[in-house]
Amino acid sequence: MAETEISASVVMALRARTGMGMMACKKALAEAGGDTEKAVELLRKAGMKKADEKAVRETKEGRVTSYIHHNGKVGVLLEINCETDFVAKGDLFTTLMSDLCMHIAAAAPRCVRREEVPADLVEKEKAFYREEVASKPANIQDKIIAGKLDKWFSEQALLEQPFVKDDKKSVGDLIKEAISKTGENISVARFARFVVGG
Repeated sequence: MAETEISASVVMALRARTGMGMMACKKALAEAGGDTEKAVELLRKAGMKKADEKAVRETKEGRVTSYIHHNGKVGVLLEINCETDFVAKGDLFTTLMSDLCMHIAAAAPRCVRREEVPADLVEKEKAFYREEVASKPANIQDKIIAGKLDKWFSEQALLEQPFVKDDKKSVGDLIKEAISKTGENISVARFARFVVGG
């Protein structure tokens, strides 16, 4: 399909679906030969690349929000930062905060990033996996342990957990998508999860 054959309604539909700009959607559709699914994937990859580039920018603005589960037994306090208060007050940022609070309530991550998992817990896991793979050939033991640790970190660290509303992407991917849509760096500063009796 030539670029001139891509109708404005198809471009608008893609924009509504992805939140990306009109020109970016039109270009992605042209590159994908009019295939909307391919265009979504192209936009997603481009957005992730831009998000990685913005990740070094300082985040001095942001908001703190809270969430109390309907049963009143689980609560979350969350701080997310961005570059400007304009983005912090926007609908996309508000939705992101709400989604992350619900995710934290449901998935119970231990910390934001894998580097924040206490070293003694990491060592305990490594020791456990070493025992598990002791009968395997020595040359593959480290690879197996690294794979098991990666899976374990994806359960512990918020940014590596599969997002509860769409487990095809991680929470980190969700934040990168928000970065690509807002054009600003966004980072999770910290959270606290409270459980009655816990």
